[in-house]
Amino acid sequence: MSGDSADVYFARAASVLEREGLDPLVTMEVFARQEAILCGIDEAKNLLGHVLREADLAVTKIEALDDGDPIAPKEVVLRIRARYREVGLYETAILGMMAQSTGWATAAREVVDSAAPEPVISFGARHVHPDITDVLDYAAIVGGCVGASTPAGARLAGLAPTGTMPHSLVLIFGDTVEAALAFDRDLGPEVARIVLVDTFKDEAEEALRVARALGDRLYGIRLDTPSERGRVTAELVHEVRARLDQAGFRHVRIVVSGGLNPDRIRYFKEAEAPVDSYAVGSFISGATPIDFTGDIKEIDGRPIAKRGRIPGLTESPRLRPVDLSLWREG
Repeated sequence: MSGDSADVYFARAASVLEREGLDPLVTMEVFARQEAILCGIDEAKNLLGHVLREADLAVTKIEALDDGDPIAPKEVVLRIRARYREVGLYETAILGMMAQSTGWATAAREVVDSAAPEPVISFGARHVHPDITDVLDYAAIVGGCVGASTPAGARLAGLAPTGTMPHSLVLIFGDTVEAALAFDRDLGPEVARIVLVDTFKDEAEEALRVARALGDRLYGIRLDTPSERGRVTAELVHEVRARLDQAGFRHVRIVVSGGLNPDRIRYFKEAEAPVDSYAVGSFISGATPIDFTGDIKEIDGRPIAKRGRIPGLTESPRLRPVDLSLWREG
């Protein structure tokens, strides 16, 4: 709100316009140059609702798409009509909110499409600054992930956080079964019993030991074999599934994690590995932001544009009016 996160030239422009007594009614259009899954637009609406709190709604108008909408190259996703000095300072923030989140949501959609119909969980929080883990996980859910590992990110999406257990818990107990029994004893029934089985012993052996110890209470096991041991392979998943089934534990699901990306997921799919869900981290969190551009297309109702762009409003039939009074309360 202070504008300290804005490119400084926007603050300087606002200062010049104030001193010159200028504050025209402008219409700005925001677009990206590639196909993507839009995200961050609802956060931008929230910002606009606050900065335009005192704006004259007779002349101020916002039109936009929504989080989760697929967008085409150069499609207008946001149109702002307002006095320039009311919104100009916030262009950096608006573009940044959408650029980062849209990149994450688009990457999430790619892995979700690769894994379908099996679900994907976002495990990328450890790869970004903690100030933005909630935004990352929310964007991943917008992109199609069924859950996220952080409470903050899941809360933004109206979900409960999803997770298993860390290797540290198993290491501290010194035995996978002991860690699993403590996990089962001490956590409420709303937490799915999903146990890591790659810490100390052979994964198939550990899966059976845990299944025998927890029985019907065991929801699933997670395979996260490190690269030093050859990572999780399709053959390993087939073996674990077969041994669980032969021992009567057909209900136990198999979750795979560890450096997953669309190619790795396709490898499991092509091998018909019986994976029940995938946990994906760095492919989503490391996604390149999607560039967004904001163009002024009208000033006081007069069509205008920089060279290379067409003056006047762009035909944008999918834009929907935004009720600023609702976002002012957000």
